[in-house]
This record gives sequence, C-alpha cells and structure tokens, in this order.
Amino acid sequence: MAQPWKTIDNISTEEGNLELRQRGERDFLIMIGAQVLMNSMLNRSEVVLGRLGCDRLKESKLARVLVGGLGMGFTLKAVLDTLPATAGVIVAELNPTVYKWCRGPLALLTESAVTDPRVTVEIDDVAHLIKRVAMDGSETHFDAIVLDLYRGPHAKTDHIDDPLYGSKAIENMRTALKPGGVVAVWGENYDEGFCKRLQSAGFTVSTDRPGKGGLRHVVFLAHLGQSTKTSKHKP
Repeated sequence: MAQPWKTIDNISTEEGNLELRQRGERDFLIMIGAQVLMNSMLNRSEVVLGRLGCDRLKESKLARVLVGGLGMGFTLKAVLDTLPATAGVIVAELNPTVYKWCRGPLALLTESAVTDPRVTVEIDDVAHLIKRVAMDGSETHFDAIVLDLYRGPHAKTDHIDDPLYGSKAIENMRTALKPGGVVAVWGENYDEGFCKRLQSAGFTVSTDRPGKGGLRHVVFLAHLGQSTKTSKHKP
C-alpha cells in the first residue's frame, strides 16, 4: 500500500495555496491549489531540457547561463552537470519559498544543486531579468537561456504581449543572448505558434519529446546564428 502524502510546508500565493508534499524519502509533490505542478518521480523532460540547453557549452569555460524557474532543481542540476566547473549560472526564481525548499527538504534530490558555487539565485521574475539584460548594454549577455516554468507556451498564448513567449519577449531573449546563443524552453505540449515566432526572430528551432511512453512533455530548442545576432547591432 502506498504511503499517504504529508504536507511539509505551504504558503498562500495570488494563484492559490502553494504546497510541498512528501511520502517516503524521495517522493515529493509541489501543488498549487488542487493542481500538481511538479512530481519528483517525473523529471525526464526537465533533465533533457537542461542538458540540451547547455550541450554546446561543455567546453566553454566562461559560459554564462540563465535558468528561469527553480522548481525542484532538476533542470538546474542537469545544467550544472553539463557545464564546466568555471561556468556561471543565474537562477531567476519568483518565489523565495521554492528557493528555501530546494535548500532544505528537496536538496537530496539534486545533491543540493542550488548551493553549487557556480550558482547565483535572484528572487525575480525571469521576464524582468531578461528585459533588463537586453536593455542594459553594460550587462554581460547569456550563452543560454533555459526556461523551466510550470506554464509553458500554448495555443492561447498572446502572440505579441505574453511576457515569456510572445514576440516582444522573444526579441528580449534574442537581444540578451550572445552570438550563437541558445534558448531552451519546457512545454507541456507542442505549440506551432511559438516555434513560428522563434523562427521569425531569427532562431533555428527544433523540438524533442523525451522518452517513449507515459507523459511526454516538449523541449523547444532555439539556436541563434551569429550572423543574425551581429546584424541586429550594426550601426
């Protein structure tokens, strides 16, 4: 018989009660209201997202990567496992409670990836952080932007003004990347409109649905060609 779930922490948010549940040593759920946001036993797509997003940076000693959304830390762990020891990773996490969980009860799932010396956590909206970097010429741009948020792109996404997946947000990501940079995005399902918006912004786009059975989420992978990036900034 399966063990019952126990609530080990919860916090009220604008979207409902955010709750961390546990049964056994490594079985966790993050809930918001009655909706399961994350399940520690189902992390295949998050691991693939982090690995593919940083695959081209394995030998890049000064790689700078932005991870949007901390979750249970699986994407961050995959990013760190792919990058060299001299890389730097900024994590933008909106909720400080999630950060607390990843340093506490969830740390055993990822060997406490969030406390890796390469990692800096900013309690901020990742869309705001990307826009800030895009608009501030003094900021160091990113080699990769990896978005692991519980709401990915979907058919009802506002094509222009969505703060993460609309055309304005994609332009901010493009500007915040270094030449040849990569955007990797987790999605619950394939979204043709999002792919087309990425392509219109100059990205080469591919998608992956990790695994062969069960629930298979989508990883969107968008590569920015150096010539496209350089031409944008010509006087």
